Amino acid sequence: MDKHKRKQVRNIPFRMIIPNMITSGSVFCGVSSIILTSHGKLLPAAALICFAVFFDVMDGRVARSLGGGSHFGEELDSLADAISFGVAPAFLVYSAYIGPDTGIWGPLAASFFALCGVLRLARFNVTHVPAGPFQGLPIPAGGLTLAAMVIAGAPVTPLVAICAMCFIGALMVSSVPYCNAKRLNKHNVNKVKLYGMTTFIVLCFVVLREKAFLAVALMYIISGLVRFDGAAWIMLDAEDERSAEDKE
Repeated sequence: MDKHKRKQVRNIPFRMIIPNMITSGSVFCGVSSIILTSHGKLLPAAALICFAVFFDVMDGRVARSLGGGSHFGEELDSLADAISFGVAPAFLVYSAYIGPDTGIWGPLAASFFALCGVLRLARFNVTHVPAGPFQGLPIPAGGLTLAAMVIAGAPVTPLVAICAMCFIGALMVSSVPYCNAKRLNKHNVNKVKLYGMTTFIVLCFVVLREKAFLAVALMYIISGLVRFDGAAWIMLDAEDERSAEDKE
């Protein structure tokens, strides 16, 4: 390696390192969840998948705010998502609801879910249009739904768990449009609708408690099936958006 290349490696801007460090938190959560699941600690394992969602949201926001996004970061994010929202939740649901008594069908369903998640990530990297809705269920939503089943203590039979993993996996590789909240910013949101939706979600957690994650995840899944785009509903129309920008 010549002197110029060594200098390039040493001088990586810190603003590019921070988002990748946050993404690494998602990897930590995913691997830790798998280990805890293998020891029968199902609730902590499910909670770590929820924490991974937080890291997945924050790494992108931090990268955009610092101007530190990179191709490396995008690839790292996909690899982290494959672990935290593909492999970890599939193993969690298999361990919590299915087990070896179902023979080959349980491992097949878990593998199918993880494979669909990986395919979803690969397709996203090459086809996603930032300004539009997601094509297919995002893998964090799919993984969170499986983890939420465990957190809620849902009385799920092995057959239902197998069907759930197959159905959610199929949604991830489908063309069903899903809400993309990344389109929202302070200039283009209807604050009344935003506060109303936020209040509704908070009330879900107050009333439903540990079942709220599952309720919110199922509502998101259903929103795509009925073609309801929450982000588009919250966004201002073009004229109102220009007025909001003029007031800033």
